[in-house]
Amino acid sequence: MEILQIQRRIIVIRNQRVLLDRDLAEIYGVETKRLKEAVRRNIERFEGDDFMFQLTKNEIDKLSRSQFASLNNELSKSQTVTLNSRRGSNIKYAPFAFTELGVAMLSSVLNSEVAIKTNRNIMRAFVMMRQFVQDYAEINHKLDDFMAATNMRFSEVYQVLTEFFEQKKIEEKPRRRVGFVQKNGQNS
Repeated sequence: MEILQIQRRIIVIRNQRVLLDRDLAEIYGVETKRLKEAVRRNIERFEGDDFMFQLTKNEIDKLSRSQFASLNNELSKSQTVTLNSRRGSNIKYAPFAFTELGVAMLSSVLNSEVAIKTNRNIMRAFVMMRQFVQDYAEINHKLDDFMAATNMRFSEVYQVLTEFFEQKKIEEKPRRRVGFVQKNGQNS
């Protein structure tokens, strides 16, 4: 899978960039169930929210309805409700969200050649996103500095123009004419 396709699947939850288990399973070419089994067998490798965490119902509710409607619906279903016929739309457990560290740890759990190659692209996608965020922050900082400097210059220009026009008003006040005034209103 291409890096850009992977980047589109990276989302932010709990102020961390993560990939959901079902997206990772698709990227690695395995079933989500098998990926979760491998993780559960090696759960000690994923201790701590900086590697992986399971989404809460509230977090799922906050995610985009179009992308995660099936997750939201399944978590609220009772056992007596008929399951959806669409493949992958019925889940028993809330998804795992893997951080960059968690994805790196997955490479030690999934030992296939495809998983290793795919993992490289996933790591590159995370690095590219981190670089983009850093570049954006730097550009934003430079823009703030430029705006502050420009704003100062505009203030100075405004002040000079204000003083100029005030001076111009004083100079253009109607002056009394010097000379004799005739009765018909003409000066001589």
